[in-house]
Amino acid sequence: MAKPRIEGSFVALITPMNADGSVDIGGFRALLDFHEANGTSAVLIMGSTGEVSMLSPEERKMIVAETVKFKTGRMLFYYGCTGNNTQATIDYVQHAGAAGADGAIIAAPAYICADNAAIVDYCLEVADASEIPLGFYNNPPRVKTDLTTPDLLRLAEHPRFAVLKESTTRVGQVAQMCAAKPDMSLMCCCSPNLGLVVPMMALGGHGTANMTGNLIPREMAVISKPWRDDGDAFACREAWLTNLPVLHYAYSAVNPVAVKSLMRAIGMPAGPLRKPLKPYVGADLQRGLDILRDLGLDKAYGYKLDAARAAE
Repeated sequence: MAKPRIEGSFVALITPMNADGSVDIGGFRALLDFHEANGTSAVLIMGSTGEVSMLSPEERKMIVAETVKFKTGRMLFYYGCTGNNTQATIDYVQHAGAAGADGAIIAAPAYICADNAAIVDYCLEVADASEIPLGFYNNPPRVKTDLTTPDLLRLAEHPRFAVLKESTTRVGQVAQMCAAKPDMSLMCCCSPNLGLVVPMMALGGHGTANMTGNLIPREMAVISKPWRDDGDAFACREAWLTNLPVLHYAYSAVNPVAVKSLMRAIGMPAGPLRKPLKPYVGADLQRGLDILRDLGLDKAYGYKLDAARAAE
């Protein structure tokens, strides 16, 4: 039986917070409604963009329990479930599955710098214990472990692994994965510095697992649409080139500093970053505001640039 497949824009959400730093569940609902209305196919709640490493275990479980209540069936809800060891990851995955999640994304546990064989075994052990589809986030800049094509194809053989998010700079690895045609959604990070999006889509990828969709969901839905004909290809190229300033801005600081700071400034549910992260202010924030204005995105989405200047 074919695995469930995500196609299109898979947005890694920020975690909205109240002024006191607590998690803003009402903000989550507003953001999820915003994405449903603007073409997002799936969301990842509590990925690295969601400041997951700074959330307590209790907050993580609460976020799952509360946000699954907002599912309408129009958009898939995946959750970041990486723990600091194998059993902790299994616990998070099983909790998400029991609560009603559509799937979970895992990465190599941070800081331990395990070798590839250890991480493949870890992934397969988690998959054996999971009742929901899983995705793997290959993100060596954050965790050091860097799975290669043979490693990733081993994961794809497991019936639970349904998504790959690639965040290396290896276009050749993207080509190898697309050529192998594994039974999983092949997606990549939207960072323009990695240079993976256009090759991934051109070679038959299924979408992007992106951060910039927090700001431009409609445009990322166009960029992330699988290419069925030349119309899809030309639309992707135009949206990519037009919105390069937003994409570069989103990755101008460690995520989610730039994106969350700008979202807060323009009146979206965001709130403060969790310390020790510090928000963009002054000229850094103004750059983002200018980009939104120059591209007409304030008018397209109703972003409040005047209020942003006051909030600065």
